[in-house]
Amino acid sequence: MAGIWLLASYHKSGNTWLRTFLSNFEGNGDAPADINDPIVRRISSSRGTADEALGVECSDLTPDEIERYRPAVYRFLANQSGKELFVKTHDAYTLTAEGVPLFPSDVTLAAVYIVRNPLDVSVSFAHHTGKPIDDVIEQMGCESMAFGERADRLHLHLRQRLLSWSKHVLSWADQNAIRAHILRYEDMFLDAEKAFGGVVRFLGMENDRERIRRAVAFCSFQALRDQELTHGFNEKPLEAASFFRSGRVGEWRHVLTRKQAERLVRDHGAVMRRFGY
Repeated sequence: MAGIWLLASYHKSGNTWLRTFLSNFEGNGDAPADINDPIVRRISSSRGTADEALGVECSDLTPDEIERYRPAVYRFLANQSGKELFVKTHDAYTLTAEGVPLFPSDVTLAAVYIVRNPLDVSVSFAHHTGKPIDDVIEQMGCESMAFGERADRLHLHLRQRLLSWSKHVLSWADQNAIRAHILRYEDMFLDAEKAFGGVVRFLGMENDRERIRRAVAFCSFQALRDQELTHGFNEKPLEAASFFRSGRVGEWRHVLTRKQAERLVRDHGAVMRRFGY
């Protein structure tokens, strides 16, 4: 069946970990899949993909005009591929100015949405971007937050509307147009075989326990760090010392000040409680 499986998350919530698992599971090899040549590589905000699909340079369009045509980009991808595609996204589930869902349900098979404790997200995001944690916390609470909006430069990616961390999570968890599997990062960390096995079953893939176990071993944080140290990782931003850092749960306890943690809880406490944080 042609269509798109969306792998969605707020930034620094485990999307790359999920994609490396799926690359190893799909590849089913005897050695870890190359992190710089993954099977699962598409991202919904790719400017190049949009240029190809629309037949025009998106640099000639405004962000609002591009967004109006993005649903057509995903229909193009699904129809041209003739098969199931994995597509990563950090966009919130939103509507265009015309009230059309950014991700059309007629070509979207389902979504896996990863949610992570925002206290840990703030620490990881600060390391990833090289920004002060206070700036990241402010950004996570901004309900109009978007990447790629500045008009003084041509961005590699199209505008990505994140909204606040809470709004991002709820946009995916509470929408009913696309079937969704909610996956907690903490469950991936505590029992990766069980968590990733649940994804395999949700996606209708072969529920082979040995294959799942091998793919989990090949995408362990130590295995990913070793690959990055040996070959580098082309998704690492220049501001970051490394992409695969620790991946630990609860690191915020050793990094955030009391005031910073309280601000995050004040901004996101209701959603945190809903997902067991």
